[in-house]
Amino acid sequence: MRWTPGGVSGDIEDRRDSTGGGGFGGGGIPFGIGGLLVLLVLSFIFKRDLISPFLNSGSPGAGTVSRPEDPARKAAESREVQFVSFVLDDVQSDWDKLIPNYHHAHLVLFRDQVNSPCGQAGMATGPFYCPGDEKVYLDLGFFDELRSRFGASGEFAQAYVIAHEIGHHVQKILGIERTVRTEQQRNRGAANQLSVLLELQADCFAGVWGNSTERRNLIDQSDIASAINAAAAVGDDRLQKQATGRVMPDKFTHGTSAERVQWFKTGLNSGSIKACNTFSSGP
Repeated sequence: MRWTPGGVSGDIEDRRDSTGGGGFGGGGIPFGIGGLLVLLVLSFIFKRDLISPFLNSGSPGAGTVSRPEDPARKAAESREVQFVSFVLDDVQSDWDKLIPNYHHAHLVLFRDQVNSPCGQAGMATGPFYCPGDEKVYLDLGFFDELRSRFGASGEFAQAYVIAHEIGHHVQKILGIERTVRTEQQRNRGAANQLSVLLELQADCFAGVWGNSTERRNLIDQSDIASAINAAAAVGDDRLQKQATGRVMPDKFTHGTSAERVQWFKTGLNSGSIKACNTFSSGP
C-alpha cells in the first residue's frame, strides 16, 4: 500500500499508557471484527452463556489506572501508529465526500485492556466500534494476531480492519445501527442473522473506501488480495472450525468467509453505498 509516514491524526486518542479498571458501562453493543465470536465459541465449549453478562452488565466502570511509560515500545510502534493515522484520516476523508452530515469517529489506541461505554475489553476482543461514544478501539497487538493467527499479512489487510470499524460508524450516522438494534429486540429469533447483515454491510463499506484507494493508485492487486484474505480469515465458519472443529451456522454473528469476501468485493467493485444493501433479502 502506498502511503507516506507523517504524524499522528487528530482523531487518535492514545491510551497505551493507561489500563482499564473493572466493571462495565452502558452505551450499546460493541462491534468487533471477531470478539463476540470468541465469546460465542467459549459459551459453546463451556455450555454457559458468556455473552449476556458482557453485553448487559450495567455496573459502573472503575476508571483507568496509569502504567509506567514504555518509550522503547512506543518508538517501535511509531510507524504502525502513523499508518493507522493515515488510514483513519483517508477513510474518513472519503466518507466526508460521500455523506453530507458525516462527522468523524475517534480511534482509541490501547494496550491489553480498555474501558468504553460498551464495556471493558481486551486485545482478545479484537478491534471494535462502540456506538455509545462513537469511537473505534484498537490494540496494535491485534495486527500481530492478524498475521500469525489468521494468516492475513500486508498493510491493506490492516487497513481493511480499520475501514470495517469505521463502516459501523457510518451505519450509526445513517440510522442503520439504531434500526437493526430495535428490530433485534423485537425479533430475537432473527438477532444473529441481523448481526451478520450489519457486519457484512460494514465489510461492503470498507470495500467502498477500497475502491477510492484503487482509483487513486494507493493499492495494487497484491494489496487487494491481502484484504480479501483478511476478510476470509475472520469468517464465522473458519473461526469456529479452528476453535471447535465444527461449524455452527446458528451461532454466526459476522458471516461466513465467502460472504465477507463477497460483500467486500461488492463495495470494492462498485464504490457505491447503494450497492451495500445487505438487508435486501434479510429478515
